[in-house]
Amino acid sequence: MCGIVGYIGRRDVAPLLLEGLQRLEYRGYDSAGVVISGKSGDLRTVKAKGRVRELESRIPKRFAGTTGIAHTRWATHGAPSDENAHPHLDTAGTVAVVHNGIIDNASELRAKLTADGVVFASETDTEVLAHLIGRSDAETLEKRVSEALRAVEGTYGIAVMHKEFPDRIVVARNGSPVVLGIGEKEMFVASDVAALVTHTRQVVTLGDGEMATLKADDFRTYTTEGSLTTATPTTVEWEAESYDMGGHDTYMHKEIVEQVEAVDRVLRGRIDDRFATVHLGGLNLDPGEARRVRRIKILGCGTSYHAGQIGAQLIEELARIPADAEPASEFRYRNPVVDPDTLYVAVSQSGETYDVLAAVQELKRKGARVLGIVNVVGSAIAREADGGTYVHAGPEVCVVSTKCFTNTVVAFALLALHLGRIRDLSVADGKRIIEGLRRLPGQIDEILKTEPEIKQLAKQYADARSMLFIGRVRGYPVAREASLKLKEVSYIHAEAYPASELKHGPLALIEPAMPTVAIVPDDDLLEKNRAALEEIKARSGRILAVAHQPQEKADHTIVVPKNEDELDPILMGIPLQLFAYHTALALGRDIDKPRNLAKSVTVE
Repeated sequence: MCGIVGYIGRRDVAPLLLEGLQRLEYRGYDSAGVVISGKSGDLRTVKAKGRVRELESRIPKRFAGTTGIAHTRWATHGAPSDENAHPHLDTAGTVAVVHNGIIDNASELRAKLTADGVVFASETDTEVLAHLIGRSDAETLEKRVSEALRAVEGTYGIAVMHKEFPDRIVVARNGSPVVLGIGEKEMFVASDVAALVTHTRQVVTLGDGEMATLKADDFRTYTTEGSLTTATPTTVEWEAESYDMGGHDTYMHKEIVEQVEAVDRVLRGRIDDRFATVHLGGLNLDPGEARRVRRIKILGCGTSYHAGQIGAQLIEELARIPADAEPASEFRYRNPVVDPDTLYVAVSQSGETYDVLAAVQELKRKGARVLGIVNVVGSAIAREADGGTYVHAGPEVCVVSTKCFTNTVVAFALLALHLGRIRDLSVADGKRIIEGLRRLPGQIDEILKTEPEIKQLAKQYADARSMLFIGRVRGYPVAREASLKLKEVSYIHAEAYPASELKHGPLALIEPAMPTVAIVPDDDLLEKNRAALEEIKARSGRILAVAHQPQEKADHTIVVPKNEDELDPILMGIPLQLFAYHTALALGRDIDKPRNLAKSVTVE
């Protein structure tokens, strides 16, 4: 959510900032703005509601400078507008601030500042920070920012410029990502490495409670109290080309197609044929500790939660450890019992999802052991967790997650196999699962080749105002994720139910105008699932089945290759990603940037 870009060096800053904002558009936003330090030292600001291209059209021809910060905003306090767009300045125009996150005590601070005569120009919580910094008489910008931050409660990733300190940008982080880019006599800052990789792959990721001062030729990091911290740059593994569309019309389509290579990548180097298991060295969990685990609780949000549901089933089936998944956003508010024999697994594509990160921090405070399954190396959850595994999906730019979902489920299959072989899973079953995992990339490629047929089916169902998705046991999380994909990208209302629950209420909705998508794998519940199709057909419902063989009662069937029963959910979700994509395409939706949504949800 939101995006920050900043630069200090020798180059003309405005084109660099606009390019960085364009690379962050995928995160979701409703307005954008930029501020630069001109030759006179004045802070020159341009802001615009809408897309970055609207901002670019407003940039004056003479807008020169070598230091600046920019922002894309996703509205929290105040509607999208030019006035509410960042950067925000103090009354005198000496301080400029861009901010990701939410200041919880903004109303209280706003009231105090208003009582002191401050006139606000926006409805945002961020403007409070600009005024607090502007009113400070501390001797350095660093101390002024630190003083202001001590007065606020909430989450923030900020970048600050000041007319009196034109040689620096000061940044800080608490709960919202801030990444420094280290260049040659130039420095960058961003909320996501996507904005940096064109110019540098040497980065420093700030931790919570950490600040940094950027100058053209150096940087330093320190705590909000002023104590110096050690910052060692790391190399970003992804190339700038990874963020390009690569000849596809949308990032969503590119990322669906990339799943063949992505799944191969998450498996590479991890399979141990000798012992019919896998290597997951980053878990930091020795066999004795693994055997003492009595329960596994998986926490995620949205797509990551659905991946966790499939992961819980894999763990129960292969490792015979009781496991379940729960939305992280609910977990931390219900005063959960934290059991020392429970292993917690936090799931997040970005590794920065605030609800998941806050749950991890609460669990750590209570002494729990937490593993992370994330995509972004060095992200907050990766750093906070005791261990974990990366899913190696590569950059995922589209707001709607596809390849990262698939790779996360494969990572859970690896974890389940690893735990199973430590416990009671036989060598024969271990080899069976390994062979199934190895077949996945080729089978995904087979599914992708059926895209023309899926495209035609999507056109036939695009007129539906609502759709029902059903599945049993392994198929139910697939139905939930497919339902989410359709509503996210096409804006068609969709609802998922266990197929066994049809007769307990949802059958009342069945009619020709509301199609049902049914997940029908060839497993021990095949006949039960077919019975559900009979119930729907008896009420004149249209049925699109995803199955391993054509279904007599379905109006249409998308046939997918058969793998091992435990791994079938990985494959059965992929044609429904294509179905959601082509439905949205038929309806003319903004596929990569669905309305009201953001890629990395770093606020509550």
